[in-house]
Amino acid sequence: MDHALVTAQRLQQPAGARVVEPDPSVRTGARHAPAPGREGHAVDGRRLGRPLGEDASRLEVLQSDESFLSNTDIHRYITPVASLEGRPLSAITLTQTPSGSVLAASCSHALVDGFSYFHFLSSWARISRGDRILRPILDREGMKVTEPDLEASVTADDILDHAGLFIGEGRRRSKQGPVREERFFMSKQEIQSYIEKAREEYPEISLTENHMITAFLWKKYIPMWSRDADNPVTYMTCPFDFRRVLRSVPRTYLGCALSFATAGMHLDELVKGSLGEVASQIKQAIKSLDQERIRSSLAVLDAYRRERGTEAMTNILLRHPEHGMIVTNLTRMPIADLDFGSGSPVNLSTYNDVLRGAAILPAEDGVEIVVEYPENDG
Repeated sequence: MDHALVTAQRLQQPAGARVVEPDPSVRTGARHAPAPGREGHAVDGRRLGRPLGEDASRLEVLQSDESFLSNTDIHRYITPVASLEGRPLSAITLTQTPSGSVLAASCSHALVDGFSYFHFLSSWARISRGDRILRPILDREGMKVTEPDLEASVTADDILDHAGLFIGEGRRRSKQGPVREERFFMSKQEIQSYIEKAREEYPEISLTENHMITAFLWKKYIPMWSRDADNPVTYMTCPFDFRRVLRSVPRTYLGCALSFATAGMHLDELVKGSLGEVASQIKQAIKSLDQERIRSSLAVLDAYRRERGTEAMTNILLRHPEHGMIVTNLTRMPIADLDFGSGSPVNLSTYNDVLRGAAILPAEDGVEIVVEYPENDG
């Protein structure tokens, strides 16, 4: 999965001030065509920064005559990246608008997970403010694995059983057609009421806000997306940062340290089950991610890569292609720390190329939830 974060920052200088040209001594490489969908927008065409290389990162500074508003289509600011050999794995675009600066940072999960993504951005912001940073660790030694105990070649069942992932085709949103985005607020009071009701039903199980929100999304969206199917098994997938469990991986490791907790329920069971029952399934899936299972996940994925080649990794899906959803909780990320010298972001949006997914964002007295799915699923 490749994702992007878009933040709107206040300008330190008056609106309309001249943008300083970058140092021409910065190494540049071959220029890339503009990202699809950006050519027709009100950007004056001046690319003040340039790509750093075909297989490295991209950094661009643009200017726009349009102000950034909370309901602005963020895709115009984003330069997408793809986890493909020979293609840039990160792209950072800064767009100066009359109402402030819009920073769009796209990064491939081949480079970083959510923790490392925010570690990079917050460190960049700290350096801009003249503050010290927590030095990242790049050593991958702690993630070395042995050959998996499999009878034959890696199968789709192995990928699901060991890694909580799926194999399929066409995961990129560019092949999906029109996209619908839904945003809604869930208050702390509402979430707490769900927890208390579940506690009455399952007093022996300790359920968290994340369990309840994720269960709510599973029950709300999957029945709609799978309404024409004959009681299929439906799946909910939750990314899990295994730095918390795999002691050999440093807490400040900069890279991708994700496993995936995937729970499954037949559609009828999902519809009829209480929120507490669904949340308990999610909790059980997350709890199963111990050191042994995480190492097994890494070993099977590495075996699949060695058997099929790096390009085949693009066939691995983060959620079931027809009856699944993936939910990422970003409420603990240091969003307020993304202060590059003119204050914290006044607006925050996320983007990823996996549809039928949701992001849980921090909000005052609750959370904001962003869900994206193909238009024809609604």
